[in-house]
Amino acid sequence: MERAFQRTQVLTNHLLQSSTPLPSQTLSSNACLSYSPPELSENYAFDVKEMRKLIDSHNLEERDWLFGLMKQSELFNPKVKGGKVFVSPDYNQSMEQQREMTLKRIKYLQERGVFKGWLTEKGEEIEMRKFSGFEIFSIYDHSLFTKLGVHFPMWGGAIQFCGTKHHHDKWLRDTENYSIKGCFAMTELGHGSNIRSLETVTTYDSNTGEFVINTPCESAQKFWIGGAAKHATHTVVFSQLHINGINQGVHAFIVQIRDVDGNICPNIRIADCGHKIGLNGVDNGRIWFDNVRVPRENLLNSVADVSPDGKYLSSIKNPDQRFAAFMAPMTVGRVNIAIGAVYQSKVALAITIRYALTRRAFSLKPNEPEVLLLDYPSHQRRLFPLVAKTYAMSFAANYLKVLHAKGTPQSNKGIHIVSSSFKATFTWNNMQILQECREACGGQGLRTENRVGHLKGEYDVQSTFEGDNFLLMQLVSKALFAEYMAAQKRNKVFKGLGLEHMNKPCPVIPSQLTSTTLRCSQFQMDALCLRERDLLNRFVADVLKCKAKGENTEQAFNTCYELAKDLGRAFSERAIFQKFVEAESTLPAGSLKNVLGTLRSLYASICIEDVSFLRYGYLSVDNGANVRREITKLCNELRPHALALISSFGIPDAFLSPIAFNWIDTNSWSLV
Repeated sequence: MERAFQRTQVLTNHLLQSSTPLPSQTLSSNACLSYSPPELSENYAFDVKEMRKLIDSHNLEERDWLFGLMKQSELFNPKVKGGKVFVSPDYNQSMEQQREMTLKRIKYLQERGVFKGWLTEKGEEIEMRKFSGFEIFSIYDHSLFTKLGVHFPMWGGAIQFCGTKHHHDKWLRDTENYSIKGCFAMTELGHGSNIRSLETVTTYDSNTGEFVINTPCESAQKFWIGGAAKHATHTVVFSQLHINGINQGVHAFIVQIRDVDGNICPNIRIADCGHKIGLNGVDNGRIWFDNVRVPRENLLNSVADVSPDGKYLSSIKNPDQRFAAFMAPMTVGRVNIAIGAVYQSKVALAITIRYALTRRAFSLKPNEPEVLLLDYPSHQRRLFPLVAKTYAMSFAANYLKVLHAKGTPQSNKGIHIVSSSFKATFTWNNMQILQECREACGGQGLRTENRVGHLKGEYDVQSTFEGDNFLLMQLVSKALFAEYMAAQKRNKVFKGLGLEHMNKPCPVIPSQLTSTTLRCSQFQMDALCLRERDLLNRFVADVLKCKAKGENTEQAFNTCYELAKDLGRAFSERAIFQKFVEAESTLPAGSLKNVLGTLRSLYASICIEDVSFLRYGYLSVDNGANVRREITKLCNELRPHALALISSFGIPDAFLSPIAFNWIDTNSWSLV
């Protein structure tokens, strides 16, 4: 009661402005907080330019040129906050305004030669240049990234890879110049991932030499077609092709949907998909075709053709193989989504860690300064594993880009499996990173101008477009099952997809894991290979057991879906780790290699900490605790390198956000 009475007196004196407060209870204010740039207190123990070369890998000068091109235009919405200029879309604009701004930005970039050669030149160099461009677009705005992704790799890529010379000559240059605006009409209201069962139907009229495209029912309407609602002039339509009453499967056709004045073409209906939780700068639309006629030449015929008199022609007689050959080149969409996820993770972590290097909270002892957020072990444990994941994804993404850029018909299968695996893993990781960064920024993470929270809505769609992640992991597991069965049937060794470890003796995890063991790259690789190997063996055994009970192959795969997901993730994380080790091996001894080794150990440790290692018995409970303790140590060792690690991402200040810098001046009354 005495304590309550004293508090009441203090409040009474304060409210009444009494001149005789209790001597021991005088209210006084603390000194105001001030902002101190982390560069004044943080040291760089390694060369950040060299680290950037390693993780960005290619086209660094062109990336920086593109950053500068965007910063200097009012179209990219430069705003001064806290004495610094930031460029970011104005998400307070209406949906219609955001769409028009996306279109204007594309035209601005096109006029300055950004897309020169993107479709009219061939080779690894131009492919890597395109990838670097998309990585920069993903840093600025997901709508810009996505609208260009639909136009170039999807519409343009379909013509490049599914078409032949006369298609290339007629369509590619105008597409590159953006005088034709393309979209990609594959997804339907009733079918997204299951492309084989699309309901749009195309027949051939030999009297006129035309294909007739029809939407036979409401579930067959094309849905979520980026660019269709307002801007696209043409589309590639994916449809069942019926010739003489026989369904030859899904084929692709070029269809004009708007004339030069922007009017919708006859027998085509288009509706808007409306407002979304993100990507409102992309005009997603729905399309119905009412017996739309297109010339015979508009069939993209690299795999199959129809003669003038209506005969179906293809050198690939097996419909499954024909479908696979037709769809194989379309993996570029997944590659782009995967690399975009990596760069969004970099944006979020750069903002969040810079904020944590300047924001303080609570004192550990009386009369001592409040502690920087990043000096709390709990904050380090939240963020540094995500930094390690992002570095690991960077090296794996570089491998995936080269794999695609050097692609051949023989490598298409491998690209399909790896891109599916990485797309699922990278986008899941990205959403985890965005959520953790949003929370680590506290209330400031909710403000749109600070980017991190808003990006969650913008990038959430990654988990489902270009393939639902769960289905992609099942696809990967099915492919691994096929590899296993083929090796057993032919009594041959495993070759490709990194499965060569299956030919070696099974690794053994020591009964007692020490810090030295946990940091050994060979142990780390052995642990990840052991999990993948065991899960593949389990998956094969369970599928065969289901088939022995009378289930067909697809039913058996569905029954074993949990193992399929775990196996897909095990394959992906082992493959990612392998690329991390390979990148590290290119470096000479020194500080850069040392820090990268710590990051590699942290990435491996968080993979081994995964519940699957306990669930399937690879780790004892005690060893699981040892792994957790090691993660805490590794996070603490990375603390001195925090600023250097995110500075190595190479993202200009203008593409981050106000809380990454002087968040006090940014929020001062004078700027209200």
